[in-house]
Amino acid sequence: MPPVKFKGKAGMAKKGTLKRLLSILFKNYKWQLLLASICIIFNVFSNLSGSIVLKNVTDVIENGIKNLAPGTNPMSIMNDVWIWIIILGSFYFVGIFASYLWNVTMAIVTQKYLNKLRIQLFDHMETLPIKYFDQNAHGDIMSIYTNDVDTIRQMISQSFPSLFMASIAVTTVVFVMIYYSIWLTLIVIFGTVFMFLTAKILGGKSSKYYVRQQNSLGKVEASIEESINGLKVIKVFSHEEKSIEEFSELNNELCANATTANIAGNIMMPIIGNIGNLLYIVLTIVGSIFIMLEVTNVGFIGIDVLSISVVLAFLNMTRLFTNNISNFSQQITFIMMGLAGASRIFDLLDQPSEVDDGYVTLVNVKKDENDNLVETNEHTHLWAWKHPHGDGSVTYTELKGDIILDHVDFGYVPDKIVLNDISIYAHPGQKIAFVGATGAGKTTITNLINRFYDIQDGKIRYDGININKIKKADLRHSLGIVLQDTNLFTGTVRDNIHYGRLDATEEEIIDAAKRANAYDFIMRLPNGFDTMLTGDGANLSQGQRQLLSIARAA
Repeated sequence: MPPVKFKGKAGMAKKGTLKRLLSILFKNYKWQLLLASICIIFNVFSNLSGSIVLKNVTDVIENGIKNLAPGTNPMSIMNDVWIWIIILGSFYFVGIFASYLWNVTMAIVTQKYLNKLRIQLFDHMETLPIKYFDQNAHGDIMSIYTNDVDTIRQMISQSFPSLFMASIAVTTVVFVMIYYSIWLTLIVIFGTVFMFLTAKILGGKSSKYYVRQQNSLGKVEASIEESINGLKVIKVFSHEEKSIEEFSELNNELCANATTANIAGNIMMPIIGNIGNLLYIVLTIVGSIFIMLEVTNVGFIGIDVLSISVVLAFLNMTRLFTNNISNFSQQITFIMMGLAGASRIFDLLDQPSEVDDGYVTLVNVKKDENDNLVETNEHTHLWAWKHPHGDGSVTYTELKGDIILDHVDFGYVPDKIVLNDISIYAHPGQKIAFVGATGAGKTTITNLINRFYDIQDGKIRYDGININKIKKADLRHSLGIVLQDTNLFTGTVRDNIHYGRLDATEEEIIDAAKRANAYDFIMRLPNGFDTMLTGDGANLSQGQRQLLSIARAA
C-alpha cells in the first residue's frame, strides 16, 4: 500500500505550524511565559548597563583629570568611579537572578509541554486505523516521538527565549545608539540590513533542508527497527551484506541531507559574526575621526563631534548589538529545525481517527422467570447485544458467535479489489479452517470480522446484526484472536494473560492458562506467573509464546 504523503509542500514545514505551536503554548502557559519574558527584559537591561556605565566612568575620569587642582591626589577621582561600579554590580546581580529564573521557568514549561505532547501523540495514535500503520514505517513513527519531539524541546527552551532576548536587546540598543549619535547609528543600521539579508537568504534555504533531514532520519530509524525485528531472517538467508547495503543507502541519503542542512544553517552565524567584526572596524575608524575633530575643534555642518566616552560606549554597544544579531540568526536555524519536527508531529496528530458509528453494545445479561434476557451489572458470563431502535425500543440478542459474510467486496485501496463477492458462514460450535494460497485473503477475512478495515460492498452479520452497527470496542471485546505473529508485552506472565480481560480474577487467569495448555510450562518458570517477560518474550520459546497468546485470547 502507498505511504501516507506529507501534507506540506515538498521539503517545507507546513504553513501555520509556528502559529499553531505558539497558540498552544500561550493558551496553557501564559503566566509562566510572561514571567520568563519579564526576566529576559531585566537580563537585557543588565547587559546594556555595562555600556552606559562605561561612558559615565570615562566621563568622570576625563572631567576629573581636566579639573584636577594642582597638588590634589588623582586617586580622589575614584570615589565617584566606585559609585558607578557599585551600580553596575547591582545591575549584573539582578541580571544573574533574572537569567536563572527565566531558564528554570522555560525548562519547566518545555518539559510539561513535551509531557502533554507525548501523551497526546500516544493517545491519538491509539485511535488511528490499522491502515495507517500498514502505510507508515514503524521506525519513522518512532522518530516522531524521539527526534522530532527533541527539536521542539530545543526550540521552546532555548531558541524562542534567545530570539526574544536578541530582539529586545537589538531594539533597546538602537534607541540608546540614536541618543548618543545618529550618524554612527546609521552606519550600524546599514550593516544590520546587510546582515538580515544574508540571514534571510541562508535561513530560507536551510528550512527545506532541515525538513528533508528529519524525513531521512525517520527512514534510517525505520530501517534499524526493521532489521532488529527481522535479524533472525537476515541471518538465516545470509542477507547481512544486502541489509548493510540498503542501510548504507539510506544513511548516505541522511548524510547528504544533514550535511546540506547544517552547511546552510551553520555558515550563517560565522558569516554574520564576521560582518559584525567589519562593522566594528568601520565604527572604530569613524569614531576616531570624530574624536580628532573634537580635539582639533574642527567640525562639519550637521555632524556633532564626539567624546572618547561616547565612542567607547558606542563600540561596546555595537559588539552587544552584533552578537545579538548573530545569536538571532543562529536561533532562526534551530527554529527551522524545530518547525520541521513540529510539522511531522502535527501531521500525525491531524491523521483522522478510526471512525466508529456503531450503537449496538455488548452487555451482561441474565434470564428472568420467563426466560427473557435482562440487562444486569452482575458478572453472569452471559452476554447479549443491546440494540436500540429508532422508536425508542431496545432488543437484546444473545451473544452466540454466528458469523455470516454476505457477498463481500473489499480492497485495501478502492481501485484494487482483493476479495470479490465472498460469502462465508460460521455457525456457533463449528470449527472453520481457511485453506488457500498465500495472499488469497485468509487473514484479511479475519481482519474484516474485527473491523480493522471496512468493506466496499456486501454485509458482515454477527448474530444477525450488521457489524457496522456494533461499536468497535464491543465487537472486538466479544472476539478472541491469536495472531500468527505473537506479541507479548513487557511485564509478568500474569500481566500478559490478564491483558485479554483486565477485570479477570486470579482463578480465571489460571483457568485460561490451563485451557491453553500453558499452565504446566508457566509453573516451571523461575517465578511462575510472576516471571518477568521482556523483549517480546525473548526468554521463552516460540511455542511457549504462542500458548501465552492463546491463554490471553481465552
